[in-house]
Amino acid sequence: MQSIYERIEHLIAEKGMTKKAFCQQLKISTGNLGDWKRGKSIPSTNKLIEIAAFFDVSLDWLMIGRPSKEAMVREKREDYFFGVLRQLDCQESELSTEEQSFISEYIEFTRYRKSKESRNAADFRYKEEDKPETDESI
Repeated sequence: MQSIYERIEHLIAEKGMTKKAFCQQLKISTGNLGDWKRGKSIPSTNKLIEIAAFFDVSLDWLMIGRPSKEAMVREKREDYFFGVLRQLDCQESELSTEEQSFISEYIEFTRYRKSKESRNAADFRYKEEDKPETDESI
């Protein structure tokens, strides 16, 4: 698997630029470029966005080598849900029974936690209303 630096280096070569010219155009120090090469650091998020825009490549490809999202989108007219839960963006045929079970349990856990948080918040509000007024609150 290529590193971010190797993909940047590939783009520089593909564009027929020198590394120095690349650094000057994108206001990157040659020291930073050297650190990227040695794996000492990686470009900041903002710099990755600039580099992706400069070379007209996707951020996904630049960061992890994955093709652009456009190449990955699967247009289907099928239902994107499974079971009664109607979980968004899941294809039943793409999930194993264990995965579906795990997701169902996680959703139930999340619902339980949210209801518990709501009850705790309601209890807190109720307790606040019952407090006697002090001179400070008047």
